[in-house]
Amino acid sequence: MFDIQEELKKLPNSPGVYIMRDAAGGVLYVGKAVNLHNRVRSYFRKNVGRGPAIDQMIALIDHFEYIVTDSELEALVLENNLIKEHSPKYNTLLKDDKTYPYIKVTLGEDFPRVMFSRTMKKDKSKYFGPYSSAGAVKDTIELLNKIYMLRTCNRTLPRDIGLERPCLNYHIGQCTAPCQGYVSKEEYAGQVAGALEFLNGNYKPVLKDLEEKMAKAAEELKFEDAARYRDLHASVKSVAQKQKITDNEGDDKDVIAMHKDKEDVVVQVFFVRDGKLIGREHYYMTHVSEDSEAGILQEFVKQFYAGTPFLPKELMLQYEIEDSELIEKWLTERRGARVYIKVPKAGSKEKLVELAAHNAEIILTQDREKLKREEGRTIGAVKEIKELLGLSNADRMEAFDISNTNGFENVASMVVFEKGKPKKSDYRKFRIKTVAGPDDYACMREALTRRFTHGMEENAELSKNNLGAEYGSFSKFPDLLLMDGGRGQVNIALEVLSELGLNVPVAGMVKDDYHRTRGIYFNNVELPIDIHSEGFKLVTRIQDEAHRFAIEYHKSLRSKTQVKSILDDIPGVGPARRKALMRYFSNLSDIAKASSEDIKKIPEFNEASAEAVVEFFKNRQ
Repeated sequence: MFDIQEELKKLPNSPGVYIMRDAAGGVLYVGKAVNLHNRVRSYFRKNVGRGPAIDQMIALIDHFEYIVTDSELEALVLENNLIKEHSPKYNTLLKDDKTYPYIKVTLGEDFPRVMFSRTMKKDKSKYFGPYSSAGAVKDTIELLNKIYMLRTCNRTLPRDIGLERPCLNYHIGQCTAPCQGYVSKEEYAGQVAGALEFLNGNYKPVLKDLEEKMAKAAEELKFEDAARYRDLHASVKSVAQKQKITDNEGDDKDVIAMHKDKEDVVVQVFFVRDGKLIGREHYYMTHVSEDSEAGILQEFVKQFYAGTPFLPKELMLQYEIEDSELIEKWLTERRGARVYIKVPKAGSKEKLVELAAHNAEIILTQDREKLKREEGRTIGAVKEIKELLGLSNADRMEAFDISNTNGFENVASMVVFEKGKPKKSDYRKFRIKTVAGPDDYACMREALTRRFTHGMEENAELSKNNLGAEYGSFSKFPDLLLMDGGRGQVNIALEVLSELGLNVPVAGMVKDDYHRTRGIYFNNVELPIDIHSEGFKLVTRIQDEAHRFAIEYHKSLRSKTQVKSILDDIPGVGPARRKALMRYFSNLSDIAKASSEDIKKIPEFNEASAEAVVEFFKNRQ
């Protein structure tokens, strides 16, 4: 038994990290302390005005752990690692986990390449970035390779020179083929130098060179070459115009500001490299209701820069943060060079921070409006359906569909929507085993029987082991079963559920003469539904998704088996006889019912092969 008051007395007067846990061992909160004894004891003092969220957390604490460190800096690093590992409920958390693209120039190679990279390693390569758009990085790399005719292959040079023929890039004039020795190491280094100049933001030499080449090609009536240089010139200008000068110092810095309302926080980061704004990104923070703006910003800086491979020289923040000196020291150690944390008070730098804060506010406002629209399409639509059918709950809906080719290779799909959104991890596919021929009702009966029988068996097993439905793949039953049809489909589903002793509401789609949904069939009544309502649109999306999933599964089986059917398994029936059977009979069901006399009427069949077909289907019954 963990006695909190006794354990508090044992806390050391040392720096470290503490972990608050609930009765089930779950991590509630991770924090760092200069003095563990003082910090942890502060949580259990009465009437200190901590706020309702912290009071709620303390009420849940069953026991705590702590790890002693040699310094507060070590505690900071350990705290970050534990927060990332456990995502505690009461810590302010960075919601996004993004990796940024870099442009990597492999200067450690004799014939360097310009490459896309998601990581920044301590090697001989030169890195540019990070950039916020992977597409822009790829476009820039493609442009550089075209302008400077750099190699894109993975050959080890000069070891592999002359071992293989030059690739297509050489033949279309986009590589000088160092793999063949057609360009010296010194000449190739000049090409790479031009690419580095470009990446450093000096576009004028490139633009001037392309203008000269374009004019010369036009004079020589080489119009295709002139057009190519014109297009490259336009691409370079486009890249150049995207670079916005922010200051004249030419340093690398990140500008960080935020906007907070009652529920959410967005942090905006501007990436400034060599004095140019190269991109921006925003992040959501959670569990922030009672944290100050400065506290939220500090948690962001700690969590974000614990994971990013690139550290700029300077962080420009919107607010003063409590552990500024400690975080500066930590980032300096990580970078291997001095990192400064500053809060600008005036001038262009303050304006840039204000701009970042304004962008964060815009993003939060836009996303909230987007979220409201999305809720209307999802949760609002579920509410409409629930009210139309008079159900207490319709959060989880399942829909089924059948697909086949003239009765061959019957399959069924099951799709699941929760709170109006597809839950693809719960989608299931069924290969129909007991139905020969295009009998959709029989196929649906088999699919539903298998789905709910599996669910009942799983629930029995989970109950025996004291586990919840989330541990099974079929154990969670729907609040509403949607059938892609009217009375007939609904009755099949109700019969299956009745046979299994289950009570699940079932609704069907009623079509008009043009095969358009006109209403919902439920409890033996056709209910009209507004075709412009979000509820109707959701039902349509579910129907379409079930149909798509079934068709996709059927296509995959066809591609694997080349429309393999059960006829392939009949002894003595090869491709010619199989085709003859399919030509003579309209579907698989008719073949299964045919007598040997009927089959012998087909020229390709004799008595033995006709008997083999009859015997095969007789044994399947």
